[in-house]
Amino acid sequence: MVVEVQERKAGLADPVSSAVHLRPPARGGLHERFGPSDPDPGLEVSRNPRVARLLRNRKFQFLLILPNQIVFWTVIFVGILGTAVPGLNFGAAITWYVWFCLVFVMMVVVGRAWCAMCPFGGFAEWIQRRALWQRAQRALGLGRKFPAPLARLGFILPVVSFLVLTWIEEFFNIAGPGNPADTSFMVIGIVASALLFFLVFERRTFCRYVCPLTSLIGTVGSMGSVAGFRTKDREVCLSCATKDCMRGGAEGYGCPWYTWPGSADSNLYCGLCSECYKACPEQNVGLFLQKPLTSVVAPKRRRADVAWAIALLWGLVLYQQINATTAYARVDTWLNTHLGVPHYPDPVAYLGLIGVLALATAGVAKVIAVLLARRDVDFARPGSFADRGSRFRAFFVPIAYGLIPVMGADYFARQLPKFFKHSARVVPAVAHIAGFSSAGSPIYATHILTNPWIVNVQVAVIALGTLGALWATWRIASRELVAISRNTLALRVGTLGLVALCGTVAAVLYVAMHAAS
Repeated sequence: MVVEVQERKAGLADPVSSAVHLRPPARGGLHERFGPSDPDPGLEVSRNPRVARLLRNRKFQFLLILPNQIVFWTVIFVGILGTAVPGLNFGAAITWYVWFCLVFVMMVVVGRAWCAMCPFGGFAEWIQRRALWQRAQRALGLGRKFPAPLARLGFILPVVSFLVLTWIEEFFNIAGPGNPADTSFMVIGIVASALLFFLVFERRTFCRYVCPLTSLIGTVGSMGSVAGFRTKDREVCLSCATKDCMRGGAEGYGCPWYTWPGSADSNLYCGLCSECYKACPEQNVGLFLQKPLTSVVAPKRRRADVAWAIALLWGLVLYQQINATTAYARVDTWLNTHLGVPHYPDPVAYLGLIGVLALATAGVAKVIAVLLARRDVDFARPGSFADRGSRFRAFFVPIAYGLIPVMGADYFARQLPKFFKHSARVVPAVAHIAGFSSAGSPIYATHILTNPWIVNVQVAVIALGTLGALWATWRIASRELVAISRNTLALRVGTLGLVALCGTVAAVLYVAMHAAS
C-alpha cells in the first residue's frame, strides 16, 4: 500500500522519548532542557567545501550502501549455492572471519559508520522510499508509529533481539562457521525482518528499536571520534519554526532515527545519514569530530535503558568467554543432560548466567549508592537527581556508561582468534568462486598469529579498554557522583575498583581460553 508520508505533520522528537512522542515542547522547556551548558560538539568538518558538497549529494549514502549490498547478496547466494566447506565458501568466510571484526573497528573509530552503509536497512529503506537516492514525496508501506510501550524500552528491546540472535547462531553453530547455507538463511532472516518493519512502520523504526546490532553499535560507538550531525548554533534550532530536520523538507527527509540535532549531546543515535544536514533551511547542522570517548563522558542526560543494555551486553560477552573454557564444558554437559537440551548452549544457563553477571554489575552500583549516597540529597525532587529516579539509578547509570570502553574492548578481543587464524581463507574462497582449485592452497592454512600471540593481543586490547574505562569513570564520577557522595575517596575506590575488576576478569578469561574461537 502506498501512503502519504506524514513528515510535515510530525512534531519534534525528544531524543530520550520514542518515535510516538513527536510533539515539540514549549520553547521555554527547550531552553531549560537543552541549554548552552551542553557539551561542545567538537570540530566541524562540514565547513570544508568538498565535504559539504559530498554530504549534500543525495547519491552519497547510496554509494556507501551499494558495495555492501553487492557483498551481502553475494554472501546469500554463495552460501546456498557454493561449496559446503565453510573455509572455502566466500559467504561464511567473509562474514565470520572478517566482517564482524571490521565492524568493531568502525565502531571504535567512527561510531555508527556501519549504520550509514548497512545493507539491511539500506535495502529496506530503498523500497520504503521507492527511490535509491532521490527525495521522494510518497512512501511505500503503512507508515505506522512504533507502539509507545515498546519504544519506551529504548535499547532493551534490541539487546533482547541480539541475545536471541546470538543464541540461535551458537545453538546451530552458524558462526563456527558451520553449514554456509545457515549463514545465508540468517542474513535472509535479518533482511526480511528489516523489510517487514520498514513496510509497517515509519522511517528507520527497525534500526532504532529492533535491530540486533543497534544497541551494541550505539554503546561501543560512543567511544568513536565522529560526534555525528549536530547543531551549529543552538539558538537557531530553538527558535526554528519549521523543524525540517525532523519533519523533512524539500532537500531532505526528516531524521530517520527520530533524533533532533538541537538536543544531541552524544553520537548514540546518529546514524550518519546526513538527512538533517540536507533538510535544514538555515544550514545550521554540521558534521562534527570529537575526541575519543567524548560521547561516553560528556552526556548529561544519561539513560537507564542504555545502562541496562551495557550491563546485559557485558554479561553476554563474559558468558561467551566462560563457556569457551575447559572448566565450563563439563558444567555445560551436565546442564544439557539434566535439562534435556541436545547440546550447547543451554538456554537456561545462557540467560541465567548473563542475567546474573548483569545484576552483579548493577549490584555494585547498588552497594555504592546505599553506602555512599548523601542523605541530604532529595532524589525524588523533580529537577534534581530524581530525574534518574532513585539513589540506585543515580549511581548505576553513570557507572554503567563508564564501563563502555572495557565492554567494547572485550567484544573486539573476542573476534580476534577467528580473524588471526582464518581471515586469510577469504583469498582462496574468492579464488574458489572464480573456479580455481584452492583446497590445497597454502594460504588456506595460514595463521596471521599463533595462539600465544593471539592471547597477548587480546590481553593488550583488554588493558587498553580498561585504561579507557578508568579514565572515563574518573571523569564521570568527578562530575556527576562526587556531589551526591558522602565519601569521595571511597566513591573513587569503589567505581575504579569495579572497572579494574572487570578488566582483570576479562583478561584472565582470555588466558584461560587459550585463543579459543
